[in-house]
Amino acid sequence: MYKKHIIIILWITTSLTFSNSEGIYAQSKAADLKNWPKGTSPREIGNRIAEHFNATPHTNFNRTTPPRVITYPESCTWYGALTFAGESKNKQLTKKLQKRFEPLFNEEAKMIPVPDHVDYCVFGAVPLELYMQTKEKRYLDMGLGIADKQWGPPEGPRVVKESQGYYDQGYTWQTRLWIDDMFMITAIQAQAFRATADQKYIDRAAKEMVFYLDQLQRPNGLFYHAPDVPFYWGRGNGWMAVGMAELLRSLPENNPNYDRIMKGYKEMMSSLLKYQTEEGMWRQLVDKPESWIETSGTGMFTFAFITGVKNGWLDKELYGKAARKAWLKLITYINENDDITDVCEGTNKKNDYQYYLDRKRNTGDLHGQAPLLWCATALLR
Repeated sequence: MYKKHIIIILWITTSLTFSNSEGIYAQSKAADLKNWPKGTSPREIGNRIAEHFNATPHTNFNRTTPPRVITYPESCTWYGALTFAGESKNKQLTKKLQKRFEPLFNEEAKMIPVPDHVDYCVFGAVPLELYMQTKEKRYLDMGLGIADKQWGPPEGPRVVKESQGYYDQGYTWQTRLWIDDMFMITAIQAQAFRATADQKYIDRAAKEMVFYLDQLQRPNGLFYHAPDVPFYWGRGNGWMAVGMAELLRSLPENNPNYDRIMKGYKEMMSSLLKYQTEEGMWRQLVDKPESWIETSGTGMFTFAFITGVKNGWLDKELYGKAARKAWLKLITYINENDDITDVCEGTNKKNDYQYYLDRKRNTGDLHGQAPLLWCATALLR
């Protein structure tokens, strides 16, 4: 009888151990950011979106009118395609994207944006990425020229009365306290640091980020579109999430602003986790269940989660699971033409709740294509 009891106890213990192991395996599989079902991998999706971008002529915000200059959605998508090409070691893709750039040194030179606004300066991230992949100095010169102009004295028709004050305090004169800026400004300055290892560039970006954090982040970790616009707009918050993640990826831990930025980043990520839908997406207004599912903000939040998990800033199981779920759902919004659907159109700030709910839902808008490439790159890192 005694032996029988021992055998039963051993059987129960073994079963529980096996069951627990299965649970741990299942949990890890749900948070897996390396293995993907066929057709859903970052390499497959990234190649599709990057090739589609490269084959598409210069476009405006929603691909309906030819632009006079390169607009920031194209700059962001170009940057994403290049980083994807580099991370996937696809040298042929890099060459194609480089060929797309070549006319800007010649017949399309007038399409290079004048660097007198955050939306125009972000273009500099593209030649800086080309420099890092090709080592051709002409790309470096162009990119650094834009990065330095951003921190130069105020000049041009876009100067406002606050510009000189910001400049005198060591911020860029282009400061305007819209959350969009925290990708537009920090992206090019972080790129300049990566290309040169010159500390001044990353220090600029970090100081600017802390100023925006102190002015715009709310107690719940999210951000108003601007101080006078009390709404948690999805893509606006997305720019902030990506901006912090991209900056922290290169910011030395001994930088005096590192801890403050990491604190702001983690508070935001924790809040975003609560607002992720059951399917894995986020909404046009992050905290409003009556607002519609929006893909560009979702892509940006997904990038921020992936980057946090990959760098060990965020809990691997909790945020890895959320990131995997988001990626797998997000890519179902890509149509047969490799255009993502349900992208909020270009949006200025406005203190009007209904204005944000009524924004047009675009298909193939580069505001939405770019985050797909950022996510694909981050998953391969």
